[in-house]
Amino acid sequence: MCGIAGLFHPGTPKPVEPLRIHRMIDALAHRGPDGEGVWTAPGVGLGHRRLSIIDVAGSPQPMGDGALTVTYNGEIYNFAELRSELEGQGARFRTQGDTEVLLHGWRAWGPGLLDRLNGMFAFALHDADAQSLFLARDRLGVKPLHYAELADGSVAFASELKGLLAHPLVRRAPDLRAVEDYLAWGYVPDDSCIVAGVRKLPAGHFLLLERGRPVPEPRRWWQVSFAERARGSADDLAAELVDHLRTAVRSRLVADVPLGAFLSGGVDSSAVVALMAEASQRAVKTCTIGFDERGHDERGYADLVAQRFHTDHREQVVSPDDLHLLDTLVAAFDEPFADASALATYQVSALARETVTVALSGDGADEAFAGYRRQRFQHAEERVRGFMPAALRRGAGMLGAIYPKADWAPRPLRAKTTLLSLAADGDEAYARAVGVTTPEVRRTLLSADARRELGGYRAEDAWIAAMRAAPAREPLDRAQYADLTRWLPGGMLTKVDRTSMAVGLEAREPLLDHRLVEFAATIPARMRVRGGQGKWLLKRALEPYLPREVLYRPKMGFVTPVSAWFRDRLAPEAAALARSKTLADTGWFDLAALGRLAEDHRTGRAEHGRTLWQFLMLEKSLKRLFG
Repeated sequence: MCGIAGLFHPGTPKPVEPLRIHRMIDALAHRGPDGEGVWTAPGVGLGHRRLSIIDVAGSPQPMGDGALTVTYNGEIYNFAELRSELEGQGARFRTQGDTEVLLHGWRAWGPGLLDRLNGMFAFALHDADAQSLFLARDRLGVKPLHYAELADGSVAFASELKGLLAHPLVRRAPDLRAVEDYLAWGYVPDDSCIVAGVRKLPAGHFLLLERGRPVPEPRRWWQVSFAERARGSADDLAAELVDHLRTAVRSRLVADVPLGAFLSGGVDSSAVVALMAEASQRAVKTCTIGFDERGHDERGYADLVAQRFHTDHREQVVSPDDLHLLDTLVAAFDEPFADASALATYQVSALARETVTVALSGDGADEAFAGYRRQRFQHAEERVRGFMPAALRRGAGMLGAIYPKADWAPRPLRAKTTLLSLAADGDEAYARAVGVTTPEVRRTLLSADARRELGGYRAEDAWIAAMRAAPAREPLDRAQYADLTRWLPGGMLTKVDRTSMAVGLEAREPLLDHRLVEFAATIPARMRVRGGQGKWLLKRALEPYLPREVLYRPKMGFVTPVSAWFRDRLAPEAAALARSKTLADTGWFDLAALGRLAEDHRTGRAEHGRTLWQFLMLEKSLKRLFG
């Protein structure tokens, strides 16, 4: 795993100063503590920071071969097979790693190389003969890539925003639309950036820059489709699913450095550990993070799995005393990021890094196999909507509008959200279910000037558009498609990439093997959600491997107990937000309304823990990025 950065002049091939590339990759040193390299030629410069995983002593980057030079971040899991195929066509390899496959693969197949790659990657490949720079990102967006057009006509790119900001021509001006997106989702999605003018190459896209031509829009080279359905009995599909799981896990065990796994005690990470133990001759190194809040602590389940598979297991506890790490997280993410579980993900990454350089995670199964509660609710509510007359749905909406938002009440009495969802369009309802802070609350917290500046822009509209454009058959498909294409790259995978890379750890996600995800998208909806259970077929397939008390316990999720903290240790921090000079200076927020929201949460009149965490992280990020 690595960090990459560079410059390309699509117009006149102006000289590129190597020191400028050095400064960009120096900002990414945490991603590659094992080495660095810079290469320049007229009109182009490529930089690289290396975390050595495969061919540790060889494969320096940027790597050149004739007219081709590449800088690359990621792992190609099928590089050995591709190497054999290319050697059969006459290619001669000088190294033992996966990087050189990109050079020979480009020469043989051009952009068609991407279809043959099984892995996580972001890379930039310069072709001197074609006078072009090819930027590409993996199918699901495991690895990031940012870019910007600069005032001198060049295009700069980097793995992280901080790499771009090391270039003096990248202007630091905040984008209000990105703030609107962030308040809606808790992260800045891949079609937005907190720094105006910076873009992120979308997952499953490439960008071909050619000398003498304007910068084009990125082109999609892959997307998941829910349009087909697998045929067969549940037993047959479960067996096929296990084969995909086993192949995905084993392909990610190739490394020339120590390797282990995150083990939360949930179904997904436990499945990965089970299949690692099956394939490994040594005890799998596992680690877990717990919380000092009992309702959020899964260590007992992790211990159960660790004992079953005789892993070399370690654990650590997160508490409010660890909040000194917030500034570390802000520095790691650059953009504001409000998934509070990032604190625990950072700590489990640091714990893993003490003994391994690569760790496998269970991320991605909820998106691919319908494991989120919101997906199950969407599935059920869409069925109900189909049977409800329009008048009855309008009545549900009217009742929901006046029904109190009883955050304090037992769950059966919290009917407001359900009533409003039944009255709404299904795609609109799902976008709201995913969100953190509703449009109505955002309007109360934004100033009149900010609302005018947004001009009707609303974060949910892009999510709804993604659902409506999905290659899908039914509502559950559309919900999962949006989760895979919007939430996964912008939220979940950003969290794992930044926290693991901050400590020089490579995280691998076998449950996001694209062949596994493509198969999961064909599973009939009745085998994804059944009897109120999500991931039904996945759990059935794993019954021979995992205890029932792990498979069928209520989903807890990797959730940090910030709501409780904001009523106790963090209550002064919440109150201080209403007096924040950083927030006030933007002119975007009604700080009096924010103060009332904090007080309502502290006293228990309402539940606003996640929104308060959003503003806490937003304040810190704005201060760091824009002073």
